[in-house]
Amino acid sequence: MSLEKELVFFPSWTAGREGYATRIREVFQAYLTEQGLRLTDQREAIVDLLLKAEQHVSLQDIYKALKGKGIGKVTVFRTLKMLEDCRLVERVTPPKGGTAKFEIKFERPHHDHLVCVECGAIQEVQWPEIEKIQEKACRNLAFTPLWHRHEVFGRCTTCESKRKA
Repeated sequence: MSLEKELVFFPSWTAGREGYATRIREVFQAYLTEQGLRLTDQREAIVDLLLKAEQHVSLQDIYKALKGKGIGKVTVFRTLKMLEDCRLVERVTPPKGGTAKFEIKFERPHHDHLVCVECGAIQEVQWPEIEKIQEKACRNLAFTPLWHRHEVFGRCTTCESKRKA
């Protein structure tokens, strides 16, 4: 798997990554309060790991990184579910038979993903031209889109060159 930075699109309003992290923590705290739940040390550690990640991470990645702090796989699973439910985190579809990965998505600029079916690397991309075509098609069909997601599956440069060698 590529060790390059995968997460590249962040809101321009934030005071760097720390400003964004503060906003995410506030939104998660508010969601938990609405649900009658607490922001436990374990949930906070999971959010912190996601916020510091340079790549999309799997449930297993999070578990491995935090099991030394006494955080179990079930806690990671439940916390990811809560983060998805409050729309702070989004799941990136894995290649066939692969493992789902997650990214903090709240208030980040819209982007799509190129997913390598060999190594699982994910590249974030923005396609303004495609967005314009989608908007026009929706207008022409009197369709009100709420959200969408594009994930293109193929081989990254590294895996493609290995395959051809």
